[in-house]
Formats: sequence, structure tokens, C-alpha cells
Amino acid sequence: MLREFFDVQREYVAEEGQTGEAGALPKENSVTRIGLFFVLLAGVMLAPLFPNQFISGPIVNALLIIITVMLGLRSAVIMSFLPSLMALTNGLLPPMFAPFVPFIILSNIIFVCIFHKLRLRNYWLAAGTGSVVKFIFLFAASQIFFNLFLDQTLARSASLMMSWNQLYSAALGSLIAYGFLKTIKRI
Repeated sequence: MLREFFDVQREYVAEEGQTGEAGALPKENSVTRIGLFFVLLAGVMLAPLFPNQFISGPIVNALLIIITVMLGLRSAVIMSFLPSLMALTNGLLPPMFAPFVPFIILSNIIFVCIFHKLRLRNYWLAAGTGSVVKFIFLFAASQIFFNLFLDQTLARSASLMMSWNQLYSAALGSLIAYGFLKTIKRI
């Protein structure tokens, strides 16, 4: 049943005269697109509610890749704002991270943009490059930001949350997304 729901159209490649993004669902099936958007929106909003970053991080990254493949880059960029904002408003992200949230959002946007650009060439190249660039961006931004605004002890622990954990989350999320997308025959 799950496979039938997602198997609306296996591969859609935008041709001349059509609107849409390569790999995204066609514009003509707007009811399915809207329904899928809200299902994935719920996932992106609920995933940050898991109190463990080692669980919520990979789920969020997997959903961002799935959204990029199934709904296109525009939807993925919009969804990139939600996980950090949900975690912050629900108290799962420490208050000292509030000024850093725009950097987390930007790292998600970087991740989906790189993945989108490279995915038709090779899924693993896209996922790996996106994961590493996201990690480098967050690590560098956290080193600069937290060292400027926090005392050394807090800066070290805050930067640690934005280091290898992020690479792990993006890489595992890519693996989860691959399994899901392969199951529903979208890659």
C-alpha cells in the first residue's frame, strides 16, 4: 500500500514545454503533491521532537533528501527552516543556540541544494558531498560564532554539538533516504 501511494509516477524528467523539476512529481497531479507535502511536513515538524540528536538528526536529513527527490528543491528549501525552529520552540535546542539557528537552517539549505545539483549524476556523490559540505559549514560557523559569544567552556561543548554529530546525522540520513527511495522505486 505504501509503495502504491508513492508510486504515482516513477521518474519524471522535465521536458521542453513542461514545468517541474527533474525527479519531482509532475505539476498535473497537484492533489498528490499537496498531500505528500503535508505528510512530509508533519515528519519534518515531528522529527525534532525526539530528544536525542542521534535519532532526530538522521530522520530530519533523510526527510530533506526525500522531499528533494519527490517534491523538488523549492519544497526542500522551505522545509529546511522547520526542524531547527521546531526544536527551538519546543525547548529541545538549548536557548544559547537561538542566535545560531539561522546557520543551522542555512546548512540544511546547502545540503539540499548540493544534493539536488548532483543527485542525477550519482546519489552517493550527491549525498556524500552534501553531508561533508554541511558538516564543514556548521563546524566552521560554530567555531567562529560560539568562540565570539560564549565563554571557552560553553563554546567548546556547543561547538562539539555542531561537529561530528552533524556529519553522522547527514550520512545516516542519506542512507535511510536511499533505502526508502529505493523501496518506492524513486531512485
